Amino acid sequence: MPRSSRTVRLTLPLVAASLLVGGGLSALALGQGSAEATAGAGRADVAAEPSDDFNGDGYGDLVVGASDGTVSGKTEAGYVAVTYGAKNGLDPARKKIISRSTSGVPGAATAKEHFGSAFTKGDLDRDGYADLVIGVGGRGADAGSVILWGSRSGLTGGTKIAAYGRTPTAGDFDGDGTTDLALFAGAPTYGDDGVAQQARLWKGPIARTGKPAKTLDFMDRSQWDRGSDQRPDPTCADPDRECENGPRSLSGPVTPEAVGDLNGDGYDDIAMGRYAGDGEWGWGLLYGSPTGFKHERAYGASGALAIGDLNGDGYDDLVRGDSDYPDYKSRVYVTYGSADGLKEPAQKFDQKTPGVPGAEEEGDNFGRSVAVGDVTGDGYADVAVGAVGEDVGTVTAAGSVVLLRGSADGVTGAGAQVFHQNTAGVPGVAEKDDLFGSATALLDVTGDGHADLAASAVLENARAGAVWSLRGTATGLTATGSVAFGPKDVGAPNTNARFGERLR
Repeated sequence: MPRSSRTVRLTLPLVAASLLVGGGLSALALGQGSAEATAGAGRADVAAEPSDDFNGDGYGDLVVGASDGTVSGKTEAGYVAVTYGAKNGLDPARKKIISRSTSGVPGAATAKEHFGSAFTKGDLDRDGYADLVIGVGGRGADAGSVILWGSRSGLTGGTKIAAYGRTPTAGDFDGDGTTDLALFAGAPTYGDDGVAQQARLWKGPIARTGKPAKTLDFMDRSQWDRGSDQRPDPTCADPDRECENGPRSLSGPVTPEAVGDLNGDGYDDIAMGRYAGDGEWGWGLLYGSPTGFKHERAYGASGALAIGDLNGDGYDDLVRGDSDYPDYKSRVYVTYGSADGLKEPAQKFDQKTPGVPGAEEEGDNFGRSVAVGDVTGDGYADVAVGAVGEDVGTVTAAGSVVLLRGSADGVTGAGAQVFHQNTAGVPGVAEKDDLFGSATALLDVTGDGHADLAASAVLENARAGAVWSLRGTATGLTATGSVAFGPKDVGAPNTNARFGERLR
């Protein structure tokens, strides 16, 4: 029998927040220090996913990436901002800003390292608090990742993971009930073919010293899928050898985007972007197993990826945004999970689909971002789709977010909703090239059992960026009580930060 879906559902509870007036954020009266979160009473009454809860109070916490932010005078050194959930919503005053200049975090702020370009959540040490693993981008990938540890007072400390900094990814990949880490080293993206990318699979639990219970072979050569487009190197019998397609490496580079159990076998799988050669990217899958990943062939056309159980059958499903489609009109594809993995053909959604708001136009970029979570609390995950190039009235590329409903029959256009900065109740005003919907997340930060929408506009306020939160209800998303905040509201670096380029 397939296990129940473990889709990340963070509801964003937001309290008194800054308003976007004329496109600008009015600053909250925040203290200069980083206000840590403390666990609240009544945990049994709230329903956030434990993997999203850093301080154990029962409310999901939102992580915002700003890897272009200037830190300690270093341009594009990068940082992340964590805002802690609560019954009344996210309060930017209850936050923690994390960078290489944060006390306890290993390393020093370095220009163009892009700290915070990737991050992942999970309870690594089995203490009941979710932990945060932060990676770095581009040239900085060899600098490694950093683990921040959850506690009653929020995230604390910092443990270095050397060398493997590209896209750390948490999940129960061997099915033993503990959280594991898939780690990836940096790899160039040029050339006609992929290159050998070093990877490690750390079996949980992981000690606060940064030592895993065991290091598993990343690839299980005995379980490679029939018909795979790659085969293991037969000369790579030694698990410590660094050779292409061997137990400790794979043909890369890859960029993991989403985790879930697509075939209901009890092992988490990874959906990832994957370099296809000749300057092109596609996507692919790594299926989990007790002894390492089974590698599935690569697919064409890269795009944003998200995983969750959209039809309530116990198998997670895959959502892929295809915003780089050659006609620039773009679409979203939904492929449903089964005991045999993903079932083709995929279901296609665009702005011509009955019930989906908006008119399909060149440059809408419908599907630039996608997120999955159960907004209505009916047991079926829903899909948030960012359309960053959407015109709002006469305002070019202001951007919007569309919510598509899940059901027993899968995703449907019926009852779809659209939100942008000119929607009544949403803070701010739609402006040219804000790119509202740059990133999206669906998570339950209020603990009421409804996933709330977090959406960003990375070019808001001269590329400072900003994040919005809209509440989930039994009837869908509502703009009532929605809030927005930017770097200044959380006391973080503002200039060209692109705050919200990644949300989780």
